[in-house]
Amino acid sequence: MHLAYTPEQQAFRAEVRAWMQAHVPAHPLEHYDASRAGFEAHRAWEATLKSGEWGMVTWPHEYGGRGLDLIQWLIFEEEYYRAGAPGRVNQNGIFLLGPTLMEFGTHAQKQRFLPPMASGEEIWAQAWSEPQAGSDLAGVRATARRDGDDYVLNGHKIWSSRAVFADWAFGLFREPGSERHKGMSLIFFPLTAPGVTRNPIRKINGHVGFAEVLLEDVRVPAFNRLGDEGQGWHICMATAGFERGLMLRSPARYQVAAAALADLWRTRGNSADPALEADVVRAFMNAEAYALNIYQTASRLMAGAKIGPEASTNKIFWSEMDIHLNQTALAILGAEAELLPEPGVHDWLDDFIFSLAGPIYAGSNEIQRNIIAERMLGLPR
Repeated sequence: MHLAYTPEQQAFRAEVRAWMQAHVPAHPLEHYDASRAGFEAHRAWEATLKSGEWGMVTWPHEYGGRGLDLIQWLIFEEEYYRAGAPGRVNQNGIFLLGPTLMEFGTHAQKQRFLPPMASGEEIWAQAWSEPQAGSDLAGVRATARRDGDDYVLNGHKIWSSRAVFADWAFGLFREPGSERHKGMSLIFFPLTAPGVTRNPIRKINGHVGFAEVLLEDVRVPAFNRLGDEGQGWHICMATAGFERGLMLRSPARYQVAAAALADLWRTRGNSADPALEADVVRAFMNAEAYALNIYQTASRLMAGAKIGPEASTNKIFWSEMDIHLNQTALAILGAEAELLPEPGVHDWLDDFIFSLAGPIYAGSNEIQRNIIAERMLGLPR
């Protein structure tokens, strides 16, 4: 593997860095899950990114992107996180649905949905999980009944990320009477459509990061179905591959956190257990190893490969790495970690609480280990 950047890639990094220095807000925005005001502030930031053509750099120009490759996307992400730029409120759209739409959507669907997604004009929620079907998506019971040129949607979705304030959702629905992996379709629906009810679900920090979504005879055009009828399971697995294996958790997120942990050790390590130094080193090495693995994945995809079940190994790694990294920070800080930080100071406790969800969302790690056993190792069920 050749790890040196080309002159063109180095020039691109300099361009991103200069733009971020000129445009990243001087003070952190209120979190997008904290309030409608925080959500709209992040929507405005998405529009700012789009003004510099940074909304989603890998998409073609006609869909609101720059037409760049995945290596350039990784460079962009590194500069984005190192600049301390705001979190991406439309991550469900640009990182999950967008790449899937690029692969399975028609030209008309791409023209309709991708540009407003890249600009933040339309923010997307993910509506997959149901009360009886979380990691086991084949168990969804929500239905899509064909009625002429429309679908009529009914069902109960839960833990729908960003659904409280978002504009659209993409959900998995099945033909009435179908079972398990058959008869499912991936369908888009406006969260303001008649028959849609959104009930906020508050997290432990008070933010409304999720919603329960009830659908009662919600009518949407068949144009809103992605791919062929009944192809939903196959498309859903492609989206899960992007979520678990590449775009949802870019390496820069953990490299910046590992660097902050190293700084914490340098300033506070004298008063902490000396044995924690090994954990700091391990966290730093894990972040770098994850980055190298993602660069390898990006190179494979650029050469024509597809994301497969190996995405499950990535998901387990980054979720457990995140917990270990933040646990180490709390151990260094000791009881002081429970105090509310001053403005602008890294909130390790909040990061740790969020990291605990990592082994659950994007498919629980128990399910990922089953996928690895069955689809990668060929072990019996």
